[in-house]
Amino acid sequence: MGGDRPHYYGKHGTPQKYDPTFKGPIYNRGCTDVICCVLFFLAIVGYVAVGLIAWTHGDPRKVIYPTDSRGEFCGQKGTKNANKPFLFYFNIVKCASPLVLLEFQCPTPQICVEKCPDRYLTLLNARNTPEFAYYKQFCVPDFQSDKKSVAEVLRDGQCPAVLIPSKPLAQRCFPAIHAHKGVIMVGNATTYEDGHGSRKNITELVEGAKQANGILEARQLAMRIFEDYTVSWYWIVIGLVIAMALSLLFIILLRFLAGIMVWVMIVMVILVLGYGIFHCYMEYARLRGEAGSDISLVDLGFQTDFRVYLHLRQTWMAFMIILSILEVIIILLLIFLRKRILIAIALIKEASRAVGYVMCSMLYPLVTFFLLCLCIAYWASTAVFLSTSNEAVYKILDDPSCSFTGKTCNPETFFNSTESRSCPKASCQFAFYGGESGYHRALLGLQIFNVFMFFWLANFVLALGQVTLAGAFASYYWALRKPDDMPAFPLFSAFGRALRYHTGSLAFGSLILAIVQIIRVILEYLDQRLKAAENKFAKFLMTCLKCCFWCLEKFIKFLNRNAYIMIAIYGTNFCTSARNAFFLLMRNIIRVAVLDKVTDFLFLLGKLLIVGSVGILAFFFFTHRIRIVQDTAPPLNYYWVPILTVIVGSYLIAHGFFSVYGMCVDTLFLCFLEDLERNDGSVERPYFMSSTLKKLLNKTNKKQVES
Repeated sequence: MGGDRPHYYGKHGTPQKYDPTFKGPIYNRGCTDVICCVLFFLAIVGYVAVGLIAWTHGDPRKVIYPTDSRGEFCGQKGTKNANKPFLFYFNIVKCASPLVLLEFQCPTPQICVEKCPDRYLTLLNARNTPEFAYYKQFCVPDFQSDKKSVAEVLRDGQCPAVLIPSKPLAQRCFPAIHAHKGVIMVGNATTYEDGHGSRKNITELVEGAKQANGILEARQLAMRIFEDYTVSWYWIVIGLVIAMALSLLFIILLRFLAGIMVWVMIVMVILVLGYGIFHCYMEYARLRGEAGSDISLVDLGFQTDFRVYLHLRQTWMAFMIILSILEVIIILLLIFLRKRILIAIALIKEASRAVGYVMCSMLYPLVTFFLLCLCIAYWASTAVFLSTSNEAVYKILDDPSCSFTGKTCNPETFFNSTESRSCPKASCQFAFYGGESGYHRALLGLQIFNVFMFFWLANFVLALGQVTLAGAFASYYWALRKPDDMPAFPLFSAFGRALRYHTGSLAFGSLILAIVQIIRVILEYLDQRLKAAENKFAKFLMTCLKCCFWCLEKFIKFLNRNAYIMIAIYGTNFCTSARNAFFLLMRNIIRVAVLDKVTDFLFLLGKLLIVGSVGILAFFFFTHRIRIVQDTAPPLNYYWVPILTVIVGSYLIAHGFFSVYGMCVDTLFLCFLEDLERNDGSVERPYFMSSTLKKLLNKTNKKQVES
């Protein structure tokens, strides 16, 4: 290989030299990146403090139970709204504001009501008519109808401008526009007067309500999906158990029949894709001539019931084209990489033997999964408590001449306060849902810190797993006589070394990745804010930045993974390990680009085989095409809900099992590259690689019994 030239090595570091004392992972090591370790623990202490503060101020009931503009719960016993279980919004259109996601509160007056409105009325039409008695129940509790004009009532936000027939959902009133099929006026009223004295067309209000009605449709879709989960969850669990059994069986067979299993896996993937193409063609041919099957996907548009798309020929044609492209790509890759696949199979065989000697490594993904669940639970609960930390803020209004106008007040004590006596015409009214203390002003920053710490901790958990597995598998590779020269408990030893000596290095690598990820989140937020902008240059710049940071994140993940392997072997700090790993890979760039990626490709085929098999089984079961004894699939609103859940869950399960093999292959690959640089096969410097690898590379150990 061209990498043997001296100037080539000069560009990419110095190759490893023979060290007679090196026998695998170094045990006599010291702590690395101590400063980052201290910062990490301080950040965790701060994170705990943020959680405690959020739990002290937050009230998660605001997410579950509706609250009015005064912060009082609707329909809760022991409150004055005990008989008013539903929340009514004066202007439902404003509920589409992004503030709802941060504060769980619509920026419009809200009151608790006994029933949602069941008729269409405007304040202008209902005023001075018998129907105003019905209309009045949707005004604020202390509303006095005989003291103000319609314009003053709307200006002060004491009554809604219009009532729209609504239906309760999650104890909240949402417009039921479909009940009126275009009827947008009552009597002769076609306009209403807003709080600023201008007259607006009621059509505009109804059109805005129709947009807000999308919230109702989304919630109805969510409720139907939830119903599907409640009746099919046990079948979903059975499907995931089948995926776990198949993954475990595949790993066991890979341990003893690696070569055969790889080729069987390749053939099975080709056959599964071939069957998918055949099935799509049969469905495409079956729909020929059926009414409505020739409608295009563009003309149909987005539909919440995805079963509609399966009645279109164009849908099955698209599926058939996609599967055909995948089939051709896989076959071409197999043809051109057939020689490299043999070496990749040898690496997989070696990885199978390593996993066989460290069988407890197959259970380590459960530890990672448990720790990630803790991180997710803490982040989610803290986010909810932070979002519900806001309070109802009241301000003095209605008297411009009063010097206290605009200042905060307490509605319960306002009438006996100095402000009330100084300004008799003023009133203490609800201003917004938030807070004016330093804590409330810092809520956005605390939410960003919460997300950042979640990324940091999640990346740290993944890094800990990678270093632990790398240390265990490196102990296997560098044992000349396997398993006699291996430590008694390689996985536990590697886990202890990682926590005791390299917490700082893991925190350092995780911090770099977390910074890039939080920048990507901020870019996504800015991109959402700029969607309405017409500045094409800003959109182009944002797209470039998102692409660059996506590539940067992928590169850092790749570099971190290999740096962690070096940390597990040599115990060096993060920067040194990353540099050594990068230069080692650059000195063997051809092997990295081909061998390592071929093994990744083979593992991907294994995941696709498991996911495809379980997915096809789930499809036939939930579409009532097969029965299991007397039981059959439950009736569903959307049968794609359990099918997609099973497919995604199966992929995650298969990925968890194969991640151990992937880390094993990556570790053995780096050890294999160092073995080639350190040793020459002589008696003094024998190769540590397996006999299969030595045979494929035409390497031998002189006067040495083959391992």
